[in-house]
Amino acid sequence: MTTVIAFILMFGLLVFVHEWGHLIFAKRAGMLAREFAIGFGPKIVSFTKNETLYTIRLIPAGGYVRVAGEDPEIIDLKPGHHIGLTFNEAGKVDKIIVNNKSKHPDAQIVEVEHADLDHRLVVEGYEPGEDDKLFFEVDPKALFVLDEKETQIAPYDRQFASKPKRSRAMQLFAGPMMNFVLAIILFTILGFIQGVPADEARFGEIQEESPATEAGFQPGDEVIQAEGQQVETWEDFTLIVQNHPEETMSVTLERNGTTEEVEVTPRAVEAQEQTIGQVGVTRAFEDSFAKKLSFGFTQTYDWSTLILTNLGKLVTGQFSIDMLSGPVGIYDATDQVVQTGLTNFVMWTAVLSVNLGIVNLMPIPALDGGRLLFIGVELIRGKPVDPQKEGAITLVGFALLLLLMIVVTWNDIQRLFL
Repeated sequence: MTTVIAFILMFGLLVFVHEWGHLIFAKRAGMLAREFAIGFGPKIVSFTKNETLYTIRLIPAGGYVRVAGEDPEIIDLKPGHHIGLTFNEAGKVDKIIVNNKSKHPDAQIVEVEHADLDHRLVVEGYEPGEDDKLFFEVDPKALFVLDEKETQIAPYDRQFASKPKRSRAMQLFAGPMMNFVLAIILFTILGFIQGVPADEARFGEIQEESPATEAGFQPGDEVIQAEGQQVETWEDFTLIVQNHPEETMSVTLERNGTTEEVEVTPRAVEAQEQTIGQVGVTRAFEDSFAKKLSFGFTQTYDWSTLILTNLGKLVTGQFSIDMLSGPVGIYDATDQVVQTGLTNFVMWTAVLSVNLGIVNLMPIPALDGGRLLFIGVELIRGKPVDPQKEGAITLVGFALLLLLMIVVTWNDIQRLFL
């Protein structure tokens, strides 16, 4: 149950921050954000505030901000359509009742001849049985009423496509950007809680009944050499240990200003379908205020570099698709991390936030990066890509992403349960 709660909180935070970035910059640009959703599928909780419907949905597989103009608008009023109109104090249409007009006895019934709810904001038509043509001005925040459900209209100046390229690009980039900001904040918090990892290969805690204990390692020891190789960073030492499971290694330590030569035999453990060595030590931490302040930025940069490197290996075939993880694999990893303590869980959340930010910036249709690519093409061509073509490409991209998610999830299930 602890893992379930931790996973839901972590997932909710990552998605909320990402979509909140999209929402804030959509509103700053004057776009009408119709819905802010966490999850997909049927609504569990919903409420409306400041023109936006906020929902939590059943399937925890992401989220979205639905901005006016990104999808076909809700209702197209065509000639001959009978509608009901109600008016505000300024005499402008504030509600357009599409059906169930008998439930609105105060509404004026009009047969539509022409309606422009994008630019001119007018409805032209006749009262049934009358020949005199009527013109009605529509309020920019008027509501459609369909099946007794109210939805605000979206004049063109409130739609995504009407905004300058920089505003549209920023609205798309804001989601991944907020994931990087979240990672920086979480890493900074960790820096102030536990200190900053030492640059050199210096020991912090020594686990009981571990190879490190048997070898006589002590907190504060610094590794100078291991197996004849010079050790300058913690990563150097970790890599050498991982490459020597169940093999006795010679290690040169610096302790209290003197050097000592010891031997240690890393125990073999299984990690990511391979056997690696571990000795049972943790990295030492420093209590440096300056390093704590910069820790969030340096860690976000380091993890971004690592993730980008692995993505490059995936493209070149050096990194197998079988090593990717979907929701099932992430849940399993979260279960293991939760058992090691709160600080590791916070770090895991920060790493996933960096990963979410980078993946969403990839130039793949249906992702933020793919949509940014269309804006880049528009900048080069001097005109936007045809909406139908963009929609078709995005649909194909979404289908491919869905297929990849199915494959990765199936691999997770096979690896964990079969």
